[in-house]
Amino acid sequence: MNRSENNSLAAGRFLALSMISLICLTGCVHRRLIVKTQPEGAFVSIDKQPVGYSPVSVPFTYHGTREFQIEKDGYETIAVQERIRPKWYSTFPISFFTENFWPREIRDQRIFDFQLQPKRMTDENGLVDRANDLRMNVERGTVAAPVR
Repeated sequence: MNRSENNSLAAGRFLALSMISLICLTGCVHRRLIVKTQPEGAFVSIDKQPVGYSPVSVPFTYHGTREFQIEKDGYETIAVQERIRPKWYSTFPISFFTENFWPREIRDQRIFDFQLQPKRMTDENGLVDRANDLRMNVERGTVAAPVR
């Protein structure tokens, strides 16, 4: 092999290695769920997995329906299902290119904001009446439906 062939072979290898490096360094979608509550400090679970106290941020990989449960002392518990729809760059076949070859990082942040309602205080007279009704039903042998 002569010197010019060696130089062109080395240049070709360098070019191929550069292209592979560029392809490996590009394409990245970072997805995050951000859960905020009013008031802050509520315990958050997503899909029955505890994630922390609000405001909280967690990564996610897949779109679809998520079950959120928000709990805080003195407030009504919230249990709700929210659908996370894919954005245009996350639909097939576009997602293949944005995940692997897009030259910049894409940030997909979904913010869920929940307003907590104070717990309703049970009226003492209503509670006594309910207890008396339950006592009478037990004495008669009937089953009372649970209160929701």
